[in-house]
Amino acid sequence: MSASADPATGTAAQSAELAVIERSGFIESRHIGSAVVVDPEGRVYAHAGAPEAPVATRSCLKPLQAVAVMESGVALAGEAAVLATASHRSEEGHVRVVEAMLADAGLDETALKCPAVAPADPDYRYLTRAAGQQTSRLFYNCSGKHAAFLAACAHNGWDTETYLAPDSPVQQAVAAAVERYCGAPSDHVGVDGCGAPVHAMPLTRLARGIGQIAAGVSEPARLLTEAVVEHPWAIDGHGRPNAVAIERLQVLAKFGAEGVMVMGTRDGWAVAVKCLDGSNRITSMVALELLAHAGAVDAEAALPVISDLAPQITGGIDEYGAPAVVGQVRAGAGLYDAMHGGDQI
Repeated sequence: MSASADPATGTAAQSAELAVIERSGFIESRHIGSAVVVDPEGRVYAHAGAPEAPVATRSCLKPLQAVAVMESGVALAGEAAVLATASHRSEEGHVRVVEAMLADAGLDETALKCPAVAPADPDYRYLTRAAGQQTSRLFYNCSGKHAAFLAACAHNGWDTETYLAPDSPVQQAVAAAVERYCGAPSDHVGVDGCGAPVHAMPLTRLARGIGQIAAGVSEPARLLTEAVVEHPWAIDGHGRPNAVAIERLQVLAKFGAEGVMVMGTRDGWAVAVKCLDGSNRITSMVALELLAHAGAVDAEAALPVISDLAPQITGGIDEYGAPAVVGQVRAGAGLYDAMHGGDQI
């Protein structure tokens, strides 16, 4: 079979080894992909793999989508601003904020065009099932983003039925924000898992846009980043990886499906990561390793966060009956080279 000419992300041959999974001294898995760190001026500080290959940004686009809504005139603030950029676990608090966002726009759940699902949060799922409710569009992890899109439509008199169409006013506002903050139009626009348009672009361009948002170069960007840092639980959930990184390091952190991750600091440093196999289990570690190496976050403060967010490699039980740690996740050769420019020791 010949290679496809369809738009595509980078290949395995273009990728670098970002992390390895070591069990009992034996490397059993390798994660490959690409990553890039940019400084506050948008210049590449370090990279691994092919950061100029396009990636589907997935939910890493949400900070830009939220800012586009705010720039359209919607006064999102506090937890509502964070829910606009969240991939939430449908904790009860998440759902209540989304309900309030819709009510403020004169709308309700029926206006949402994301799928109906059960809550991901087990505690709230138990409560809703006990009350006889199995699924809801409010429980979908992107419902806050959809509520924000609808708020923009209601505020500006745009059609709420077609808010997901790429040529709708709100999606055109998103496309304009992408071009403005990232420095160029998207390479490709498809359909995300929630039904909204998803933009593809190189990691370098995505990192530049996130750095601009995190630095608060516009009033909406500043308000969004301040809200995220003030309410980290809202972006994914209590104790979840993004919330932990935000709370403990005051970074803007956002993961996306299929192994995409972005982080930005308040002074404009940013990192974007794509794990080629679509896994997110090492992306937080890789992003924080790169930011710490660049001096964008304090390395001493970042080290315990990296340790806590890296997946544990366990086998059997220890003397206390808890899962025994028998291995580790560590930087792969490509990530090591990006940070140190030499052979791994």
